[in-house]
Amino acid sequence: MTEDTPDSTTSAAEEQLRTEQHDPAVPEAYATFMRTGWDDRPTEVERHPLADLAVDRRRRLAEAFPGERLVLPAGGYKVRAYDTDYRFRPDTAHTWLCGNQTSDAVLVVEPDGSSALYARPRAGRESDEFFRDRQYGALWAGKRPSADELSAALGIEVRHVDELPDALGSGTKTRVHRGVSPVVDGLVTPDDGRDAELARVLSELRLIKDEWEVGELQAAVDATTLGFEDCVREWDRVIEHGERWLEGTFFRRARTMGNDLGYDSIVANGPHATTLHWIENSGPVVPGQMVLCDMGVEGANLYTADVTRTLPVDGRFTSLQRDLYSLVLQAQEAAIAALRPGVKFLAGHDAAMVVLAHGLADLGLLPVSAEEALAPDSKVYARWTLHGVSHMLGMDVHDCGHAAPKAYRDATLAEGMVLTVEPGLYFQADDLLVPEELRGIGIRIEDDVVVTADGVHNLSSALPRTSDDVEEWMARLRG
Repeated sequence: MTEDTPDSTTSAAEEQLRTEQHDPAVPEAYATFMRTGWDDRPTEVERHPLADLAVDRRRRLAEAFPGERLVLPAGGYKVRAYDTDYRFRPDTAHTWLCGNQTSDAVLVVEPDGSSALYARPRAGRESDEFFRDRQYGALWAGKRPSADELSAALGIEVRHVDELPDALGSGTKTRVHRGVSPVVDGLVTPDDGRDAELARVLSELRLIKDEWEVGELQAAVDATTLGFEDCVREWDRVIEHGERWLEGTFFRRARTMGNDLGYDSIVANGPHATTLHWIENSGPVVPGQMVLCDMGVEGANLYTADVTRTLPVDGRFTSLQRDLYSLVLQAQEAAIAALRPGVKFLAGHDAAMVVLAHGLADLGLLPVSAEEALAPDSKVYARWTLHGVSHMLGMDVHDCGHAAPKAYRDATLAEGMVLTVEPGLYFQADDLLVPEELRGIGIRIEDDVVVTADGVHNLSSALPRTSDDVEEWMARLRG
């Protein structure tokens, strides 16, 4: 195989194109011919459902930092291997504030409250980008929207991203949502304190979901429910091919009904279920054991579900599996019952831990009484529970992660918050403090709930939770 050697007389414009060493040389006659004879009419676009909502979101953000410029990049492509990139996914805060999902764009909220999106629209056909550029060219990567098309869809002024350095060049006090775009980070001198405060406020603004957001989350959960059903319908193939088949089956649904997975699926059979974030998904699915499936579809507008079910591979739980599963379910039901506006965010966690600690005591595993184990200066029960029961959910699977503890973990719940409820029990295969028959068993049950006026509504209630219902559901789907 031969490769062309780069021409030492390559122009500056050509050097900016994303090409590769093995790309053939482009004679001027070919380039000239490619620049002519194209119908480059505008594409009709629909106004984004977020366009009007985003105006208020940007207003609230601007009010938090009066007289300051706020810079929020979408981010760019990330390399997977040499010249291949991961599929682009924009930064959450950027898209939450304007709806844009194109790469390399930057939202700027000015001190007067006005906003502009600095974007990289498609190049005109008078350039070589559309047929030579592997990353941005229409013939390589698809047709990017024009500036006018973006503006019409998002309801915001759009300028070319090449204008951004000049726009940020004044002495206006500026905060940047950092860590998203190295290019943008380099345009403004960092101030760690001020920039971290911007990230905090952006997270806290997203803590309460509006009606449209709850609808997006419900749609993501509904697609996730279908993905779980797909997996059970293919259970014979799952047993044949193992965790990979289950992972791939769910991914097909995520790509069919959404943008992508909300996170790497956790498909953990047997002892793998005791590894909280087992994403290798390379093991067998073994009759007689259980398989823990923690999976979520990310919808087209980037809101994600996060649901876990632990399923008996044989379609029926053994007596021991049923008892342990019922204990986890009892803990989850206690947690859900504890959640409502005005209670501590940790109320669900605390309620679940009471159930699990007493269950572990009944199993004879605790070195002290359940009450002593639950004391803040002990918590020895956590050897087998390991993690918190809830986290916020939204456009990020662990949503609002930069919020201050006093606004999140140490705060009270409010109507419109969406969170997971996911207690678990995990008995490691090498844990000598548990009976041998428990070793290598991991169970988690996880649902997504929205806080209502007097409690919570379970968005994922369509998926069965009781052991009897799980068995009936699996039998029905397997035919």
